Amino acid sequence: MDYKEIKVGIADLKLARVPDRLITIGLGSCVGIALLDKTSGIGGLAHIMLPDSTKFSKVNNDIKFADLAIPILVNKMKEMGANARNLRAKIAGGASMFNFSDSKINMDIGERNSNAVKEILRIFSIPIDSEDVGGTKGRTITFDTVTGELYVRTVGEGTKTI
Repeated sequence: MDYKEIKVGIADLKLARVPDRLITIGLGSCVGIALLDKTSGIGGLAHIMLPDSTKFSKVNNDIKFADLAIPILVNKMKEMGANARNLRAKIAGGASMFNFSDSKINMDIGERNSNAVKEILRIFSIPIDSEDVGGTKGRTITFDTVTGELYVRTVGEGTKTI
């Protein structure tokens, strides 16, 4: 089956219909959120950088933040014909890319990103079917809208399907 591979940049989101695929590279502490409504064949992928926009006085790109990007992704998918009740999620990324010596300070942005994504998906009642988060290595993900599989290529570890 012929398909297009649609690139999703950093602090970006894109939508696709079956049979196309969505791909994003450079997931270090960032998290990729793949959503699919299998019934309508509509998928979406967001690449977020930070957990919470409320910590910033000026936000110039809503998609940079988990708390803003996920609602936007859901709404865009609904506009395209997806049913929010049918949405299922797969997530990857959230690596701890930097070491901080002061253990009292939670500077692990990867973990904070992963936790924020999980909480927002919970609020939206979107189940997470699988995840590949944490660790210390970057990832590239490809989301197949036909099968709902997320192919996760981790630096130095190869590719796995979740």
